[in-house]
Amino acid sequence: MFIKLSRKPLWFSLGLVLLFSLPINAQEVQYDDEGFEIFEYQDEDSLYTMKKYFIAFLKTGPNRSENNEQAMELQTAHLAHMAELTHRKKICIAGPFGDDTELRGIVIYNAKTMEEALEYAESDPAVKAGVLIVEIHPWWAAKNSRLY
Repeated sequence: MFIKLSRKPLWFSLGLVLLFSLPINAQEVQYDDEGFEIFEYQDEDSLYTMKKYFIAFLKTGPNRSENNEQAMELQTAHLAHMAELTHRKKICIAGPFGDDTELRGIVIYNAKTMEEALEYAESDPAVKAGVLIVEIHPWWAAKNSRLY
């Protein structure tokens, strides 16, 4: 069985692979009106403004509690923290993973710097308590991207 691919998606995909195989730091740093780091990417007739976000991987921390009541209180505080950051538009999207591994979930922070993203992550009550630990990386996406 053969699957026919159209050229535009293939060229678009190859263009993105080539784009992201180049070091982002080698490009001229630009900032939008709000102070976020951006760059522009042209693909045929489409111009994409890429914006730097910060993706955090939430992992199982060393201080897991066996006490269900404490665990529920901490989970409630964690979710309230996430809701507050979402309300302030500091979180773009977040959610838990659907399997049972050391990776518990992800958060994409709308932060201007790594330090700002770390501040948001480290102020999470679950992180403060050592129930979760975070690993954060710069992450690029087209401005106004959507999940489908």
